[in-house]
Amino acid sequence: MTARFDAIGLVVADMAATLAFYRRLGLDIPADADTQPHVEAALPGGARLMWDTVATVRSFDPEWTPPSGSHQVSLAFACDSPADVDKTYQDLVEAGVRGKLEPWDAPWGQRYATVLDPDDNGIDLFAPLPS
Repeated sequence: MTARFDAIGLVVADMAATLAFYRRLGLDIPADADTQPHVEAALPGGARLMWDTVATVRSFDPEWTPPSGSHQVSLAFACDSPADVDKTYQDLVEAGVRGKLEPWDAPWGQRYATVLDPDDNGIDLFAPLPS
């Protein structure tokens, strides 16, 4: 048997706030999921993004503690254009999301920006720059 990549799991302090954030980024998550201890969303390509409350994780790992310092995971969301990176970043910040890196032109040829989700995970927004 060969293991295959299937999902990314994140531990969350506030499920409703976290899911609201990811809905703003376009993920299809039912409203009734906000009160669940474990939630999954299908991603393009068949992988899943999963969220578990701290209580859920501690139910099987009682010694779990959140990481300290900088975020330990980052997720990247493709935008349609460099202007869409700017707009998405601005819309999120105006909605109260914490900005980490304002949009900038990266030397690898992409417009890039980073916001933080409610649990301080880095969420990158990017689009290719015109040639």
